[in-house]
Amino acid sequence: MKTKTLKDLAEALNISITTVSKALNNYPDISAATRKKVLDYAQSIDFTPNTFATSLRKQESKIVGIIIPKLAHYFFSMLLQGIIEKAEEHNYLVIVLKSNSYELEKIHIRRLLKQKVDGIFLSLAQDSHDVSHLEEIWKSGTVLIQYDRVSKIAKSSKIVINDRGAASQAVQHLIDSGKKKIAHLRGGLLPQVAIDRFIGYRKTLEKNGIEYQSDYVEICEKGNENQGYEAAKKLWARHPDIDGIFAHTDMTALGAIKFLKEQKIRIPDQVGVVGFSNWHLTALTSPSLTTINQPGKKMGKAIFTQFLKDLKALKAKENINYNTKVIKTSLIKRESS
Repeated sequence: MKTKTLKDLAEALNISITTVSKALNNYPDISAATRKKVLDYAQSIDFTPNTFATSLRKQESKIVGIIIPKLAHYFFSMLLQGIIEKAEEHNYLVIVLKSNSYELEKIHIRRLLKQKVDGIFLSLAQDSHDVSHLEEIWKSGTVLIQYDRVSKIAKSSKIVINDRGAASQAVQHLIDSGKKKIAHLRGGLLPQVAIDRFIGYRKTLEKNGIEYQSDYVEICEKGNENQGYEAAKKLWARHPDIDGIFAHTDMTALGAIKFLKEQKIRIPDQVGVVGFSNWHLTALTSPSLTTINQPGKKMGKAIFTQFLKDLKALKAKENINYNTKVIKTSLIKRESS
């Protein structure tokens, strides 16, 4: 059977091809009655627009790519859900790629550019040591939006949270709860989010007249439960008088709690614990975990909204006004503190 075209619809309805196209694309200068007539007829014949041809005319692929560090991760899964919901509203296809290394990140960027995507949403890998590979994106005329782990020097819009401020809020909560000897389970030395959360921790101690001590800090680069357990074990061996722990992630915090419970250490009476991200399971653990709520879905929607703004400027051959949008976080107080 011959595929129906806009011309076929126009002839059947005795209207112009332009009117048919505008009705299908919901243009405001088409009356409600005409739009209904076109849509009803299109549905009755199972009409499917030639989106590839439309994309060529508009110089758009209607495809975006997101490079995400982890898939089995509550924050990133919620962020992805927010992106997909907004993408579906605007008839975009989303390609999802996972990368946890600098080398794989470069490969994925090239793969997405070969697909002629309109935009790439990127959270840098932990070991991404420079941003020269991002030049391929800029040169191709593709919109880049950075999120979560970002490079401050890379020219793109960014969707982030205030990691320093959020960490400060977590540590201040422990101090206000009477804790004075607070350890930090920090992320790796390279990602900016880990650096900012560490700075927030250190500055909040100093602001409250508490001396910072480097041996109260353990690096948990992978951010998982096992590292949190081992880090708490090392800290307790050195400083059995620790009365607070601020963890870079919820999973490291849960690992620390596991160790403390095995040692019969009362939580939060002896040691208060605060995590970061607000995984859905943290409200169900025993004790339930005090944590920083990182609103992934809201961030995802903000990423796609910013992409549309930057794409519009790019198509109009205007200078893109790179924007850094900071999504607000909050402290969720629970039993562990």
